[in-house]
Amino acid sequence: MSSISIIGTGNMARTIGALAVAGGNTVEILGRDQAKAADLAKALGATTGEWGAVPAGDIVIVALLYNGVVPVVADYGDALAGKVIVDISNPFNSAADGLAHGEGTSIAQEAAKAAPASASVVKAFNTIFRHVLENGRPAVFIAGDDAQAKAAVETFVKSLGLRPLDVGDLKMAYWLEGAGVVTMGLARHGVGNWDFALGVTELAG
Repeated sequence: MSSISIIGTGNMARTIGALAVAGGNTVEILGRDQAKAADLAKALGATTGEWGAVPAGDIVIVALLYNGVVPVVADYGDALAGKVIVDISNPFNSAADGLAHGEGTSIAQEAAKAAPASASVVKAFNTIFRHVLENGRPAVFIAGDDAQAKAAVETFVKSLGLRPLDVGDLKMAYWLEGAGVVTMGLARHGVGNWDFALGVTELAG
């Protein structure tokens, strides 16, 4: 099993943390509000780390709103050396019908620029609504440049009872963020509800 640190105390941090603990992983919760982090850790059966200190986990999941991801990675700096950093964010514009950042980049790619050279950034989980992650068995699309880092994330995803699907190197994180926008469009139009996730259909044989 994996050793996981989660930066954040929101709904996705809680959901991924609960699945991780249930999957037999060791989990550490990190938050600027130490009391809130401690409460979440207690509820999950996890431990609490000190904000800004070296995370205990080999995999560090940054479960923050998109505009907090790069600043936090930069603030942590060398504390993230050698870690696998997982960005789960969706940089939606105010209408959630487009991306908030310029074309040709992604939050994950910008986080990689801010991270220590020895760290590896992987994009994952961003195409899944929280309650579907909590109650369903969606596929988890991942993107990253380092094969070993992606393999570690794949092992973690499998421990949750989910199927990891590698979409390619980190530049594909831009398209995964675009796929997040597609899920919003489907929820509002073609599907008409939020009880679904994007997946892959394979032909038998």
